[in-house]
Amino acid sequence: MAQITVTKTAGFCFGVNRAVQMVYKALDEGKPVATLGPIIHNTDAVNDMLARGARIIEDVSELRPGEYCVIRSHGVGREVYDRLAELGNPVIDATCPFVSKIHRIAAEATERGDFILIAGDENHPEVQGIIGHCHKNYSVFTDEVVLKGEISKHSGEAIDILSQTTYNNKIWEKCIKVLPDDDPNIVVYDTICTATEQRQSDSAALAAQSDLMIVIGGRHSSNTVKLYDICSGYCRTFHIENADELNTLDLTDVIREAAAKPDLRIGITAGASTPSKIIEEVVSTMEEILNNNAENTENTAAAAASDEDIDFAQAIEETFVKLRNGARVKGVVMSVNNSEVMVDLGAKQTGTVPASELSGDPTKKPEELVHVGDVLDLIVIKVSDQDGMATLSKKKVDEQAGLDKVIKAKEEGTVLEAPVSAIVKGGVNVYYEGVRVFIPASQTGLPREASLDSLKGETVKFIIIEAPERRRSAVGSIRAVSRRERDAAKAKFWETAEVGKEYEGEVKSLTSYGAFVDLGGIDGMVHISELSWNRIKHPSQVVSVGDVLKVYIKALDPENNRISLGYKKAEDNPWEKFLSEYQVGDIADAKIVSITSFGAFAQIVEGVDGLIHISQLADRRVENVKDVVSVGDEVRVKITNIDEDSKRISLSIREAMDDEDFED
Repeated sequence: MAQITVTKTAGFCFGVNRAVQMVYKALDEGKPVATLGPIIHNTDAVNDMLARGARIIEDVSELRPGEYCVIRSHGVGREVYDRLAELGNPVIDATCPFVSKIHRIAAEATERGDFILIAGDENHPEVQGIIGHCHKNYSVFTDEVVLKGEISKHSGEAIDILSQTTYNNKIWEKCIKVLPDDDPNIVVYDTICTATEQRQSDSAALAAQSDLMIVIGGRHSSNTVKLYDICSGYCRTFHIENADELNTLDLTDVIREAAAKPDLRIGITAGASTPSKIIEEVVSTMEEILNNNAENTENTAAAAASDEDIDFAQAIEETFVKLRNGARVKGVVMSVNNSEVMVDLGAKQTGTVPASELSGDPTKKPEELVHVGDVLDLIVIKVSDQDGMATLSKKKVDEQAGLDKVIKAKEEGTVLEAPVSAIVKGGVNVYYEGVRVFIPASQTGLPREASLDSLKGETVKFIIIEAPERRRSAVGSIRAVSRRERDAAKAKFWETAEVGKEYEGEVKSLTSYGAFVDLGGIDGMVHISELSWNRIKHPSQVVSVGDVLKVYIKALDPENNRISLGYKKAEDNPWEKFLSEYQVGDIADAKIVSITSFGAFAQIVEGVDGLIHISQLADRRVENVKDVVSVGDEVRVKITNIDEDSKRISLSIREAMDDEDFED
């Protein structure tokens, strides 16, 4: 039996473990969590977080109001912190303390005006975060050759040299050797994480003693890739993400060697983002593979000894699946390209699924629908023993299952959702569970003259209004869903509506006599007289379509489904404002707003006019009003009478003149 050894330092490092625990703690507390990029380079761990409600975002602009933003252990630049402060979202800063130390070094060096040289991969998120604390006074190098050139280029300048925490320790040692001796302008900071350094050292030591190494970790994990590179220099090495991938590897030679060499040594190490559970599963699966093959070898030998006349060709033939047209089979995806998908059927024939038979949605590409290793349910379309090929269809399987769901949705009146995939003659197409649903233009809910192009790519809600069982398409209606939602909103509105209740609504349309306001599925009307205390000729002088107004119910007519709304507020009533500020006998400034044969109307407060009779226009007899005043003139008047019941005001220029002369 082969010996399997795991390095002591395999798996989560302190920084990653800290970040993961911070995310789970927030999720356990019921907080809405969004991580700025995957929290770790491990698909299984990330998927578990997503299943528990976390989201992954690529930019802080994607944050929802009140959502907690988790900064992963790699850290981020200063600009990201500033943007988060502007947005006001709460922050969970899971930056590894070792990385935070590098940020402080970079920020302090920048303040001093030093030039910063960073060892690492410029595209790595940790390096991007460090750069975000350097402003523009930096350069990233990958090895000792590039470093030597940078030192020469910045000779005489104050230089600070640091590295990302997961930088290869052996390359770092080479970099140190090319630096000039005792140069007072160069300061070197050893920022490679001690855990990373120890993991690389332990992995190298184990690989040197092993016949095979298995490195576990994400494909995009920088420190895992470095472990693979280190181990590959000593022995045969595989890089996998989880235990399931062991079954996809060609381990024939390993199994053969294990049978011939009982002391075969297999080493296992893992990157900083690999949970211990996955490491345990890999060890267990590897032991299972070796044990099963050892048992199979013994059983095969025993069978051969008891029956030397066995027909092996016939035995192999009997293991193959027999294919026939129309049969339902399962296939494992072996490869994917733009034109077809190749699958293993466990049969003599190689299975091929043409792109046209993958999905009923022609806008989908094969690589968007399936991936290598997927197990597909398929229907055999054609079998050709001559060329060893079998043509299959996934679309037909999906269509039948989808059609069953669509028929059920029609029977139950279920509201479905799907994106509009194409604009076609007379309407639009959506695909639901592989079934094409045609929505006629009249059922989209758009006005007759509106362009259907506005719906392309939009996810819409619809119900099935026609789903013939013998057809592979159905007819849907968006309008029916909108109508259903409006009816529900109306019913809810009438349950609670009462005169005087206030609402906030959007102006949907304007007419010559008022504005219609959406109160949430039902419209009410604000009459033109209720839009302003001033006289207006059209509602557009006060409001526009799309404006949000605070209105209140003036009257309700449930039988005719009519709602009268008020918009004017009593405190804005210009007549009340006038009465609170002026009284009979006051002298005030006024503006001539209109002229008649018997006098002129002047405005003291906007919205309130008073009459200056022709006899009160001057201290002399006036034959023609226009000889004394014109529209727009500013005049001094005395308030001689206020009739509150009829809202009439009498004004006098003559008496104002007399009073002012008397004061002089």
